Amino acid sequence: MEAPVRHTYNPPDFHHHAQGLCMAATKVLVVDDDLNIQRVLVFTLKQEGFEVHVASDGQAGVEMAAAIEPDLILMDVAMPKVDGYAATQQIRAAAKGRRVPIIMLTSEADVEQRVRGLRAGADDDIVKPFHPLELIARIKALLSRAGGDKPAKAGTERPTLGRLTCFYGAKGGVGTTTMAINTAIALSTRLKRKTALFDANLQFGDERVFLDLGLDSSSIVNAIGEPDLDGDLLKRLMVSHRSGIDLLLAPPNPESADIVVERQRADPRSLTNILALLRKAYDYTIVDMAKSIDDFNLQLFDEADVIFVVMTADLSCLKNVRLVLETMDSLGYQRSKVQLVLNRSNAYTGINVDNAESALGRKIDYQVINEYRGAISALNSGEPFMSSRPDGPLGQSLTKFAREMDETFARELALER
Repeated sequence: MEAPVRHTYNPPDFHHHAQGLCMAATKVLVVDDDLNIQRVLVFTLKQEGFEVHVASDGQAGVEMAAAIEPDLILMDVAMPKVDGYAATQQIRAAAKGRRVPIIMLTSEADVEQRVRGLRAGADDDIVKPFHPLELIARIKALLSRAGGDKPAKAGTERPTLGRLTCFYGAKGGVGTTTMAINTAIALSTRLKRKTALFDANLQFGDERVFLDLGLDSSSIVNAIGEPDLDGDLLKRLMVSHRSGIDLLLAPPNPESADIVVERQRADPRSLTNILALLRKAYDYTIVDMAKSIDDFNLQLFDEADVIFVVMTADLSCLKNVRLVLETMDSLGYQRSKVQLVLNRSNAYTGINVDNAESALGRKIDYQVINEYRGAISALNSGEPFMSSRPDGPLGQSLTKFAREMDETFARELALER
């Protein structure tokens, strides 16, 4: 039988100085049967200083992965002898403790193909043809997360806070999604909390747009339809944003939203499992909700630790807030679970905070200032203001809100223990 084809590309000695030690180049294994793709990948990777090894079919890739122990693998899907899915499964099955990051090279932006790759054990995927800069960015992000880092010793990982918070807008246009996104980023970047953002506005979620993400990304549709969903698979179905947060996105279209609604209605435990896995993996899960009160949202309300009702100081919004508070009261929620966040608190509406509190018969718990120009500029650029201008007035106000929220949860956790 013909021996598997393998090549090793040895670049000039590449070392970098770190803490007084010379570190060898990072090893990348390319598994692809297309010679043109091989050449492009080898050239691109060598330009970045990687040590590149090449296998021309899946079986050779499995054998070389065991022999050279690469730091990362680029795995094509369609190959002779053993395809990329089977090769990935074999590499995962043979692994002893160390998990090498694997990026699948797919030929089309198909969610089902991506989910199949994730189930096989891939960590990420990229569609051919791809831009070299995007590939290098994906590789560096995976290496940064996976580490080159050594596995944590058993029992040394910090337990997560596991808090679930819902952001619910009293009416449209009050800035609920902007608040949810930037609160998540503030918790991650300023308070160093592991944070997930769940876009639960199933039909018309905006986080893809606000964060400049593509329609081909996996979403809640894939997660809620997976019968054997566990923490590892859910993590791979989420999208890592450059700000440091992970996102569970809304469906890409309204038709797909119906799948989620029907699945949750038929088996509410499917949503409960997703939320439980998020609690286990993250300090905070921020849920950006739609305004409707249906079975899906009622379950989110029930399972949340806190419901932040986002509002502005105008008559129509105050009327809606009163209705929301009455609904929450009829559902039996304690007053401390439902908290009011006044957005654009310094905007002139003719109604000040004291007037609003008097009309509602309760205290407003948090206030975030208005900086219209900065907020709109951030929305239109796809770069949240907590990333682009975290030290601006709006960023400081939002950070204050996030810090106060975190301190409240920390006190509650201390009492629980």
